[in-house]
Amino acid sequence: MHNSSSGPTSKPRVGSSQPSEASSFKRKRGVFQKDLQHMMYGFGDDPNPLPETAALVEDIVVEYITDLVHKAQDIATKRGKLLTEDFLFLIRKDMPKLNRCTELLSMNEELKQARKAFEVDEEKLASTD
Repeated sequence: MHNSSSGPTSKPRVGSSQPSEASSFKRKRGVFQKDLQHMMYGFGDDPNPLPETAALVEDIVVEYITDLVHKAQDIATKRGKLLTEDFLFLIRKDMPKLNRCTELLSMNEELKQARKAFEVDEEKLASTD
């Protein structure tokens, strides 16, 4: 049985770029568990997947993201600033991932512009009253 409130294991993770940091950093577990359970169901899993399965998926996702951020940070050290392009550079060979990221980035930009236009419209409305 897996207890999500227990601390990190003493066993070093395979593939970790910095094992000393990984063992000293205590991550709050279960933060993404509900969201992951919903995503797992959306991708065809049981409506209520096992908490152990969601915890395992969470560990895998967090490890992947941490590794990706470390690699992007290594690339960015030459410039001194971490940019979105550093992440896009790392996933450039995985076309589905790259296409989805560019789609999400463009959608985010559209949402920012829509919010900005909405705020301007509200200000005009308030000033005419």
